[in-house]
Amino acid sequence: MDEHQDTVTLWRPTGQAELDLVAATGWRAWPPRLPDQPIFYPVRNRWYATKIAREWNVPAGGVGYVTTFDVRREFLDRYPVRQAGGLDVLEHWIPAEDLAEFNANIVGAIREEADYRGPVPDEEFTSVPLPAVWRSYLQSPSWFRRGWISDDCYLWLYSPAEAAGLLDAWGPEARAAHPGVAIIGGDGSREHLVLDLREDPTPVLLADITSAGWPAAVRQADSVASFIEAVESGRFGFTWAEDEPHPVTG
Repeated sequence: MDEHQDTVTLWRPTGQAELDLVAATGWRAWPPRLPDQPIFYPVRNRWYATKIAREWNVPAGGVGYVTTFDVRREFLDRYPVRQAGGLDVLEHWIPAEDLAEFNANIVGAIREEADYRGPVPDEEFTSVPLPAVWRSYLQSPSWFRRGWISDDCYLWLYSPAEAAGLLDAWGPEARAAHPGVAIIGGDGSREHLVLDLREDPTPVLLADITSAGWPAAVRQADSVASFIEAVESGRFGFTWAEDEPHPVTG
């Protein structure tokens, strides 16, 4: 029988301390509950996990993670789905004393799906005159730092301090070939997500680390505002040089 038919995909929002404990197990198990935590609450969908990570974990610790993992269906059927609010507010209640057995029924690894961060401090915005809408996003209560937007799109956004370091490392020749450039993110590999600050509204483009100049960059969004909206709605996907789809507009 197909292993995926025998498992259920669950989600869990978490903070840095718990994620570090998960990593210490090789991403195979959730840590034991504390004395004041009698129940372990995995949830049934990404939307609910994201809501908790952004509205609870980020304010509490400056960072919130969305994780996902698969559990054997036969075991999970012992714990009915609980509706804790609206139609999509669905979770399982696993007693703390059952957590070791729950961990033994996780199939594969626990995976980090997304990372959200709290507001970036003012002092990080002194080196590059970033568009006001981008600064506003990075100083909002929570912003998408990195993760999977979809199964085939991994996006990593940078704080201004991180971006400044990467721009410096890109080298003087690359900076000279891209006048008015600011780095804001990437694909987790060799592509920089950049702004062309000479234009208004400021477009978002993709530039390979070996890019010879602006003509080689691929437009991703016609404005920073439309880029943010696409990220927040889960619609963003990279446009590559050979792709047919048009970039995000707005």
